[in-house]
Amino acid sequence: MATSTPLNNATVAIPMDCDRRRRSSQRLKILHDGDIQVHKVKNPKRDVINKIMGSKLLRRWETHHLSLGDESMISSTPSGYMSEGVMYDHIEEIYNSTPTDPSSFRLCIRIATKNGLLILQAGNAYLKEQWFHSLQWKRQINRYRKLLIVATRSEILLREMKNVVSYCLDSLLIDDEVCLAPIKLLTDMMNATTPGLDGVPTEDLIIAISPLVVDKCNIPPPELCQFFCRFCRNFPRSDVITTHFTPIALRILKNNVDFGKYPRLRIFVQDYILALSSKNEGETAVREFVRGVHGQGDTCPHVRAINNLVAVCLAAVYSYFQDDGGKAGVARCRLPDELADGVGMDDRLGRRDVGVVDVFTGVFLCMTDYEDWRMNLSSLLQPIPFPKEALVDDHFMERMRPVIRNFVEDIRCDVHSSVLGVREGKDGWFQIYCPGGLATDDDGNLFSLMMKKLINCCCKRRPFIQYLSNQLLNAVMLLALREDDVMMDVLCLILEMDLVDSSDKRLQIISTLESLKEGHKRYCWMCEKQQQLKELQRKGGPTMLTLPTKATDDDLKSLLSNGSFGNLESLSLAFTNVTSSAAEYIIRLPTLKYLNLWSTQFGDPGLQLLADHMHHLQVLNLCETPVTDRGLNCLTAMKSLRTLNLNSTKLSPLTFEGLKEKLPNLQEIDIRYTEAW
Repeated sequence: MATSTPLNNATVAIPMDCDRRRRSSQRLKILHDGDIQVHKVKNPKRDVINKIMGSKLLRRWETHHLSLGDESMISSTPSGYMSEGVMYDHIEEIYNSTPTDPSSFRLCIRIATKNGLLILQAGNAYLKEQWFHSLQWKRQINRYRKLLIVATRSEILLREMKNVVSYCLDSLLIDDEVCLAPIKLLTDMMNATTPGLDGVPTEDLIIAISPLVVDKCNIPPPELCQFFCRFCRNFPRSDVITTHFTPIALRILKNNVDFGKYPRLRIFVQDYILALSSKNEGETAVREFVRGVHGQGDTCPHVRAINNLVAVCLAAVYSYFQDDGGKAGVARCRLPDELADGVGMDDRLGRRDVGVVDVFTGVFLCMTDYEDWRMNLSSLLQPIPFPKEALVDDHFMERMRPVIRNFVEDIRCDVHSSVLGVREGKDGWFQIYCPGGLATDDDGNLFSLMMKKLINCCCKRRPFIQYLSNQLLNAVMLLALREDDVMMDVLCLILEMDLVDSSDKRLQIISTLESLKEGHKRYCWMCEKQQQLKELQRKGGPTMLTLPTKATDDDLKSLLSNGSFGNLESLSLAFTNVTSSAAEYIIRLPTLKYLNLWSTQFGDPGLQLLADHMHHLQVLNLCETPVTDRGLNCLTAMKSLRTLNLNSTKLSPLTFEGLKEKLPNLQEIDIRYTEAW
């Protein structure tokens, strides 16, 4: 392909690659209309053109507002030189000015037509280039459109389709219309049932247009997505799936912002993943695709990628079970009826034997391999966004088990605590995998693992143990009878915190522990601990206590393990090395009213434990401690607080307003050097 430049009324071909290198740094916006000066020559001979261009007196310019349509260039005021529009089919050649032309001609464009020569003069060089390339673009696309629609030979149609794609990739114009033009031509041919299209191999057609879709098109048109979906369903083992559809699917997941607005994009990605999984190394291929979505680094640079991929998987699972359950009319996240074109879910998601559940739960499992994604994925799955039909399906719940296990084994509290309900009264994965729940076919192993992680990390608190006592006591005792150490510890905690109102239930818990060798040991240790607590809380001892600087949690434990502290009202741990672990010993002081934790490592877990037990505390100093809003929000349970020092903490304005509203007795609060100051 070459461009032509006028030189002494002759044309010299310039190779396209040379011309492209010369102009590669210049990118232009396509023009659809604008004001420009027009002159027309009816007898375009060489000497006449030279005289016109060399003398201003021989030129009569008319200003017109020209519009570049799909088939012609017309003026908004049809008169004079532009009384009739210029059909692109009638244009023989378009010449651009060059630096070697006379200065009076450098802003002009010459359009040679069957009826004469039309000269356009722009206001500046950039505008002239815009008009020239926009005219060239409109003319070429019009020619390709008419040629492809009437093509009867498949080899000609395929060749011209490759040419138009190459032309769009090489164009200096930057516009969505330029990128979508070949795709629109293809969809028009499909709608018009072009004779030559049936003879073109589908793979060759996809190979021809895929470079443009990958490099230029963020959102492929719905008709093209439907074409791709049909290919994925009919030829799932084709090499085109991996070589040409993979970049398109990656681009969609990394750049798309709204599957609700473009549902066919989601359907295409679903069909692509299913086709990918049907290959001999399907599981490996899907895993490599998920890795491509995430990227090679530790952190995925594409913020939309995980949400889009989760949306694709959720919609596929939801649609599968809704259709399988015979409730096709109420499925969420499905393709709208007006876009379905009579295609059932069996056809859109493949046959039942491809294992829709296996494929998309496998994608979830692959996503948990990435630490940065695990946080977002756990929060997205915490509300359990699956239909009831899926939750009672044994195979689906079995496939989800390793996903939930990976959440539980994560050391971050925000991740493993996501197995709990998203709000009070809403069941989570913890309840679903509980013995007696919807999915308990593993003897409670996963439930036990979740319990162990929660109790040993962030949920060893009175409200959570109270919930276990009220709602899940039977399940806990059942697993304790199976010699589960974690459940024995939970039963001891229930007894220790005195959370059982019924004496019969209390005796039942004691009997369960006494019937087990390990349970008996734990119960005896708990009773001994309770005896020590009674000794600690016995009346007597000092009313004020200050630990020396650099004292540790073990020092505090040793001190409180000897003697009586039933009269202790003030405890100062300022400038010591105590941490949140000290809260376990502080909550045993029944008469404590003043607690000073200034400049310690006492954090959110300890503060949460204090808020659960020490409702009688009146003065609390947390100055220069690492507490955050997560722990500070729990202080609303300490209604007796009168003085609160939060100087130099991570207090936010929103939490500060909440504390003022929910602590009625609060008289003094220090918030200097915080965000709320």
